Amino acid sequence: MDLRKLIMPVLMLTASSLANAQASSSSESPPTAETAVATFAGGCFWCMEPPYDKLDGVLATTSGYIGGSVPEPSYEQVTRGTTGHAEAVQVTYDPQQIDYQTLLDVFWRNIDPLDEGGQFCDRGSQYRSAIFYHNARQQELAEASRNRLSEDAGLPGPIVTEIVAADSFYPAEQYHQNYYEKNPIRYNFYRWNCGRGDRLEELWGSD
Repeated sequence: MDLRKLIMPVLMLTASSLANAQASSSSESPPTAETAVATFAGGCFWCMEPPYDKLDGVLATTSGYIGGSVPEPSYEQVTRGTTGHAEAVQVTYDPQQIDYQTLLDVFWRNIDPLDEGGQFCDRGSQYRSAIFYHNARQQELAEASRNRLSEDAGLPGPIVTEIVAADSFYPAEQYHQNYYEKNPIRYNFYRWNCGRGDRLEELWGSD
C-alpha cells in the first residue's frame, strides 16, 4: 500500500487555483543555455526535492516520472507499477555555481543504494534508485562515484542503484510539486513513518 495515499488530502483544484499554484511553484523554471539538468530517482519524489532545493546553484526541482514505456503517465498508473517508470526528481542547476559531482554526492546520501526492491517503506520498481544521465560526462561521473562508494564507503552490501540514459521525463501532477512546503505536517509524518531518516543515518551517519 502507498502510505502517501493515506495522508494526501483530497485535492479538487479549480482552474484558477491550479494556475496560482503553478505560478508560485519553484519547480517550473525551464533549463536554458546557461543551465544544466540532472535527474535522480530515490524513491518518493517528495523526499528528494528538499536536499536539492537548499543548495546554492540549484534553480528548480521538479518531481516526475522517467524510465517507463507509457506516454504521459499519471500518478495512479505509476504507483501501480505497470508503466515501468520510476518516481524521480529533475534538478535544474547553474553549473557555474554548483557541479554535477556535488549533486551526485547529495543523491547518494539521500538514498539506500543497497535496496533492490524499492526505497524504505515504498516497495516496487517504481521506487527504485537510479541515476539518469543526460550526457557522456554525467555518465562518467556517475559510474566513478558508484565505484568509489563500492570500494571506500564500507557499505554492508553491493550497490544496486542503476545508472542509465535519461529518456522522456514527465512532470508529476502539480499537487506533488514542493509537497514538503505545501503540506509539511503530512510530509514529515510520512517521512518519519517510512523510516527514511533512521535508515539514512544507519548507512551514512548523522551528518
